[in-house]
Amino acid sequence: MEAKTSEKWPKGEFVYEPKWDGFRSVSWSGPGLRLDSRNQRPLLRYFPELVPALERLPEGTVVDGEVVVVVDGQTDFGALQQRIHPAESRVNMLSEATPAELVAFDLLADRGEDLRERPFRERRERLVSLASELDLPWHLTPQTNDEQLAHAWFDDFESAGCDGIIAKRPDLAYQHGKRAMVKIKHRRTIDCVVGGFREHKVGGKIGSLLLGLYDESGQLHFIGHCSGFPDVDRVEIFNRFQELIAEDSFGANARAPGGPSRWSAGKDTSWTPVVPGVVVEVSYDQLEGNRFRHATRFHRWRPDKEAESCTMEQLERPEGPGFGDVVVS
Repeated sequence: MEAKTSEKWPKGEFVYEPKWDGFRSVSWSGPGLRLDSRNQRPLLRYFPELVPALERLPEGTVVDGEVVVVVDGQTDFGALQQRIHPAESRVNMLSEATPAELVAFDLLADRGEDLRERPFRERRERLVSLASELDLPWHLTPQTNDEQLAHAWFDDFESAGCDGIIAKRPDLAYQHGKRAMVKIKHRRTIDCVVGGFREHKVGGKIGSLLLGLYDESGQLHFIGHCSGFPDVDRVEIFNRFQELIAEDSFGANARAPGGPSRWSAGKDTSWTPVVPGVVVEVSYDQLEGNRFRHATRFHRWRPDKEAESCTMEQLERPEGPGFGDVVVS
C-alpha cells in the first residue's frame, strides 16, 4: 500500500505517523526469511546483519516497514544507497561500518494469520504487541490521532530523518498497490544559479536544468536539478541556453554533476555547462548533505537577483531530537 502526496492535511478521522527516509520493505519470517522491496525485489543479501532480526519474528509473520541507516542520530539515505552493491565483500564490510535498522509501521500477517482485511487500528494494536517482544535493530514508529501533535512532529522530527507525515484512516484495510494513504511532505523555496542543462531525449528541447549555489569562497557547487517544464516551453528554454554555453561552470574543485552510475539505469547523464548568471526560484522537499534529494519544482525566473547572492547559507538545517529519541526501541 502506498501514499499519495499532498501539501494539505487531509480532513476527517486519521492517525498520523512520521515518514522515514529509507527503503520501504516487507519483512517475512517462515517458511524461510525474506526482506523484499515494495517492488518485490529481494534485499536481504545487501543487509546480512538483519538476518538475526528477521529470525526473531514468529513464524508466519509479515511486517511492513522501512530499512534505514542512521548516522549521527539522523537517517542517512546516501549511506543506505551505498549498501546496494554487487560485491559481497563490500556488502559485508558496509554491514559493519553502516549497519541497517528496521522501522515497523504495519503488520500484514501474525503467526500465519492474514491481517490485510482487518482495519488498520487492529493491525496497529497487534503490531504494538509484537514490537514489545522484539529488540534492536527493530523499532516501532510512533503514532498519534492528535492532528496538532502531528503538526509538531512534522517540524520537530525532521532532524531525525523524518521527511514528512503519513496520514492513515484507522478503519482502512491493507490495499496492496493502491495509494490509500496521504503523505504530507516538507517544501521550501530557494534561489539557485543555473550552471548547465541536459537536453531532452527527443532532442532540441530542454530536459532539465542543473542548479548551483556558491560557497563562502565564491565557488559554484552543483546542488541538484530542475525538470518537469511544460512541453510548450521546452524549445524556447533550450534555445535561450544555447546562447550561454560555456566551457565550464562549476569548476574543477567544486562539486559537479556526476557521470553514469548503477543508479542511472543506462540513461544518458551527459550535460552542457553554461555561463552562471541565470537565477531561478525552485522548491525542494529534502536535502541529502548539500544536495537536493529529489528533482526540484520550478517556480519562476529571477532576473532581479544577482547570481552571487545565491549561496549555501539559504539551506535550512533542521534542529531537534535524534532518531533514537523518536522511535520506540
